[in-house]
Amino acid sequence: MQKRTVQRGRPVGSTTYEPEPALAFGLAVRAARMEQGMAQEELASLAEIERSHMGKIERGEHMPTLALILRIAGALNRSAADLIAVTEDNLRSGPKT
Repeated sequence: MQKRTVQRGRPVGSTTYEPEPALAFGLAVRAARMEQGMAQEELASLAEIERSHMGKIERGEHMPTLALILRIAGALNRSAADLIAVTEDNLRSGPKT
């Protein structure tokens, strides 16, 4: 019996980006930021990322890593669980742009 080879990585052309969860998370971040009266630039600075990157996250154009979610939550003085819970609510209720 011949050993099967395992191809590492994603297949060509595939992506891990899913627009619905990315947008739902972005809306959760934006709502939390605005609730605190915080500018996007200030949040980005506290989370130690570029303002343009924060904008992409809030618009749902980028899916942040777990490490980045934790930094954003910390900058908002919230738990990552709270942001994820709001994200799940956003997914259930549909986008509110």
